[in-house]
Amino acid sequence: MNTIAVLIAEDDDAVRDALVILLRGEGLRARAFATGGELLANLPEVDSACVITDVRMPDMDGIEVVRRLRELKGAAWPIIVITGHADVPMAVQMMKSGVVDFIEKPFDPYRLLEAVRGCLGHLSKQEHERQSRREIADRIAQLSQREHQVFRALVEGRSNKEIAADLEISPRTVEIFRAKVMSKMQAGNLSALVRMGLMSTG
Repeated sequence: MNTIAVLIAEDDDAVRDALVILLRGEGLRARAFATGGELLANLPEVDSACVITDVRMPDMDGIEVVRRLRELKGAAWPIIVITGHADVPMAVQMMKSGVVDFIEKPFDPYRLLEAVRGCLGHLSKQEHERQSRREIADRIAQLSQREHQVFRALVEGRSNKEIAADLEISPRTVEIFRAKVMSKMQAGNLSALVRMGLMSTG
């Protein structure tokens, strides 16, 4: 989780400094910018990050920051909006645009930390899934052509007899290839192998 950045766009110096102190005090990596334009001009080269943005800022409002981040990063970068000028239509608009939380100033630090932790927990889960998919793809790449055929057939739920008939080999030969597939894929059982197969195509 510490590899994921928390980026802040806030024009109020006191609020900006307080946010950085609060987040870094929790062991989180936080970078702050005085405007939305500065934040967008300094996006780090990371797969995911949590963004906290104010709504009313001089060069670019929070609504535009959210719009541009969605265009650039999609849902991989969750956004929390903070504002001292909240109204219902604005909140609805922001939530529809994909904002994960909308917090009014003055905000409770624990409420904000809870929102940030929720975002980072979600991002960590996504990163874990990406890493698992990469590892599975690497294992699949080590399979021979025949092993790959048996692997896909097992994931599709075919029996050894059906696989043998389809590939025109003996059931005993299927058993041998099946054992090799289980070993190379590091699958403890058939259920684990099927999950890997589903993740590789998901």
